[in-house]
Amino acid sequence: MRDFEITRKIQSLMMEVNLLKVLMSGNEAIARGAYEAGVRFAAAYPGTPSTEILEVFSKYDGVYAEWSTNEKVAVEVAIGAALAGEKAMVVMKHVGVNVAADPIFTVSYTGTNGALVIITADDPSLYSSQNEQDNRNYARFAKIPMLEPADAQEAKEYIKLAFAISEKFDTPVFLRSTTRVSHSKSVVTLDKPEKYENKTCFTYDAEKYVMVPQNARLRRVEVEKRQQALKKFVENFPENRMEINNQNAGIITAGMPYNYSKEVFPDYSYLKLGIVYPLPEKLIRAFASKVKKIYVVEELDPFLEEQIKAMGIKVTGKEIFPYNNEFDPGVIRDSIEKNRQKAAVFYKEPLAPRPPNLCPGCPHRGLFYALNKHKTYVHGDIGCYTLSYMKPLEGLHSCICMGASIGMAHGMSKAMKEKGKGKVVGIIGDSTFLHSGITPLLDMAYNQSDALIIILDNSTTAMTGMQEHPGTGYTLMGKKTKKVNLKDLISALGIDNIKIIDPMDYKAASSAIKEELANEGPSVIVAQSPCILFKRANIKPKPPLKVDPDKCEGCRACIGLNCPPISWKKGVTKKGSKRKGVSFIDEALCNGCGLCAQVCKFGAIS
Repeated sequence: MRDFEITRKIQSLMMEVNLLKVLMSGNEAIARGAYEAGVRFAAAYPGTPSTEILEVFSKYDGVYAEWSTNEKVAVEVAIGAALAGEKAMVVMKHVGVNVAADPIFTVSYTGTNGALVIITADDPSLYSSQNEQDNRNYARFAKIPMLEPADAQEAKEYIKLAFAISEKFDTPVFLRSTTRVSHSKSVVTLDKPEKYENKTCFTYDAEKYVMVPQNARLRRVEVEKRQQALKKFVENFPENRMEINNQNAGIITAGMPYNYSKEVFPDYSYLKLGIVYPLPEKLIRAFASKVKKIYVVEELDPFLEEQIKAMGIKVTGKEIFPYNNEFDPGVIRDSIEKNRQKAAVFYKEPLAPRPPNLCPGCPHRGLFYALNKHKTYVHGDIGCYTLSYMKPLEGLHSCICMGASIGMAHGMSKAMKEKGKGKVVGIIGDSTFLHSGITPLLDMAYNQSDALIIILDNSTTAMTGMQEHPGTGYTLMGKKTKKVNLKDLISALGIDNIKIIDPMDYKAASSAIKEELANEGPSVIVAQSPCILFKRANIKPKPPLKVDPDKCEGCRACIGLNCPPISWKKGVTKKGSKRKGVSFIDEALCNGCGLCAQVCKFGAIS
């Protein structure tokens, strides 16, 4: 049983006996808070650290929740529901807001009719992301208010406040979480959910909702009026609060850095901001009048600092605090006490490197091993397979963002063709292809690229925890649905040369790659084999493989697969052989996929 299912059963039992305090992660608390606020409609695209929000929300009674094909679509789906009078929630990780920015900026003009809250889960320290952007900047850029909780209890309450603000001011509202808030757990007090109001109440108002230039110009003025009203509102917003203690030093902060600051400097005075945009200028000035020296403690960009300095208030910020990485109590203490900027140090003693790796039996491994042998430039994408860039596989050579591998392969192929160079490869997963790979593949076909695209179809969104997508045949709610036929879709986009292969068959996969690299024009290989951890695939483990030390010649071909069960024993020599060691397979880790036996030239693995 999944953790959130257990949590929900415990919640139900505790509600029955009036024990209203439970341990929840920030993500679980956001889902609970939305449900308590009467929200019954949500859309998202999975992405760490946000994924669990919709997974948990979807388990509540009477809700509709969906994995949309990408974040832009999710926002548009939620806008449609909000315009119909619903309270709608849309969830994504920080880079997902880049994908969704187009509708977000314009719904700021139109307003929401019902209510719309956008969750952005930022990832300081890039634990599972390709960049470290600070999405507070989106709130200011799009002129949308943003709340930022500091723990799970606040996460539950702030999502309810966000919906109230959305309804009051006819505006979308951002709720910003960070990895530490999303995944850390604390005690949360549960409340009974509001009674759901089924109020379909769309109003025909073309001037408000049809954003042609003449209407958008008028709505732009309304946005500024709303901003002024919001600035008055935040001055008395109760979650923006002063805590006056030692008046020699004060800290202005928000979110998780508030907890860290309080831990190391409990006697300082604090201005704890619940809304980080727009800022309560009068409250900030009042706080500044009460303390002698002010520090602004915030992760990533000097977002608060720059705005406070623009008010003419002297504060100390990024001149002593790091610009990068997640904060912790030690970083804050050292920055203030030593009064100098320093990079975050997580451990005093260096730890042995433990790079991430593809799982034993992963269907991607053999294909990247084959690509490495063909010595072609490979553009990668976002997914488990990105891990193949490391030694010894070294199977891809770039990774920018979701869907970019196809467009980049197309662009490089056009540039290299003029120089007489070889064919370029783009690698993308099935979920990522349906997220943002369809349009660049259409562009490839239209502009007659000479690139080879390989779609790694493992039947799930594996990287974020086995979520559904249009190619799985199931919805988030567990209902069977129409399953996309990738071959038909690719053909409809204008690609004529399509091969379906089993990547677990190393020779066939290598042969297909070799053949397509020699062909002219755009081509696609779909490598279909389910994720080894995917329960619905019902993959039965095979007996673990063994290395016969008498047959092993020490060529290390199997070591080049970088499969976790395979290791190297030095100093095991054999008479009449030049080998300096022997391969060894840990039976406890091996699931018998047989790839290593396929690459062994001496029949030493069986």
